[in-house]
Amino acid sequence: MTKKKPFNDCFNTVKPVKDALEVINGKWKLAIIISVGVGNERFTDIQDSIEGITPKVLAKELKDLENHRLIKRVIIEDYPVKIIYKSEPYADTLSPIIYALKEWGIRHKEIISQK
Repeated sequence: MTKKKPFNDCFNTVKPVKDALEVINGKWKLAIIISVGVGNERFTDIQDSIEGITPKVLAKELKDLENHRLIKRVIIEDYPVKIIYKSEPYADTLSPIIYALKEWGIRHKEIISQK
């Protein structure tokens, strides 16, 4: 029986983590996921809930999150036509990760400030 080399175990962990971070990494993606997840549906509501994001960047990031099946763009045929954004059920799988990051961030801030 051959023993697994440690670098293989590292690679098998790092690779999927990098893949996940490619989807949610960046200055705005998590904020957008959270904003839509808490009920902001209209473009302007999402933009207003995220300080400093420009309309151009928001549009690009929403499209990217839509391609990753985390956000769904819904067109409501009315007059005038209304476009809203909904969180896909798949985005709910990020909730435990987001809450874990939140708790870690709070704890980290406490530890750092104890110097």
